[in-house]
Amino acid sequence: MALKVKFWGVRGSIACPSAHHIKYGGNTSCLEIKVGDRRLVLDAGTGIRGLGQTFLKDDVSQIHILLTHTHWDHINGFPFFVPAYDPRRSVHIMAGHLRGGEGIQNVLAAQMDNPMFPVPLSAMQAKMRFEDFEAGMSFNIYDDVHVRTAPLNHPNGATGYRIEHAGHAICYVSDTEHVPGKMDQNILGLIEGADLVIYDSTYTEEEFPTKIGWGHSTWNEGVKLCRAAGAKSMAIFHHDPEHEDDFMDKLGEEAKKEWSETFVAREGMELSYGDD
Repeated sequence: MALKVKFWGVRGSIACPSAHHIKYGGNTSCLEIKVGDRRLVLDAGTGIRGLGQTFLKDDVSQIHILLTHTHWDHINGFPFFVPAYDPRRSVHIMAGHLRGGEGIQNVLAAQMDNPMFPVPLSAMQAKMRFEDFEAGMSFNIYDDVHVRTAPLNHPNGATGYRIEHAGHAICYVSDTEHVPGKMDQNILGLIEGADLVIYDSTYTEEEFPTKIGWGHSTWNEGVKLCRAAGAKSMAIFHHDPEHEDDFMDKLGEEAKKEWSETFVAREGMELSYGDD
């Protein structure tokens, strides 16, 4: 079976539904990983609402959600994830940055608590399982689907993921901030030889100096990391809301000139690695 990914949300910071964000999309971070009829979800930004509707249509009953972290743009679609309200389904949620702290269940409950949201977490009648782990750990979601993780450099912490199946690997590295002139060894180890690296490219090199400490990176740094680690391709991801379609077109052209295996992630884009 092939290892597949579909992008349901590619923006960072805040959703931006406008006529200037049509080509690449305005929903915030959410990816779907498919291995046959099995589904994994990476992050629960606003893109997860549409994904949830697809899960209902396809009658997906077992759902695993892996969260990079719990800043709003990565979880504020979760209250609108309809399968979680269906008692016939099971939803397993994991996070690697809260162990020993509040815990993922408490954080998700807080964003749905009064006065922020009218429906509490307890209204989700699916078989809910919340699990905190330490970024850097590895585990199997299924016998043939292995997950490696790494801590990322982001305010309040974040987790990078490597999903492996049948000799193929997709890596999700968002949100992270690089240190100029120093490659992140955690990321290098995580993405080594990967088929695809989805990398936090929020800022341009020109924008980055005024955004230090905000927890994000550039496509230029992603390309350096991918080349050093022998990764095969890179998706530019977590687009700044200020970067409209025309801007992203030009950015994508510039990045492809630097490395032909680089491309800009678009909402709805689907990629496959391996044989079906």
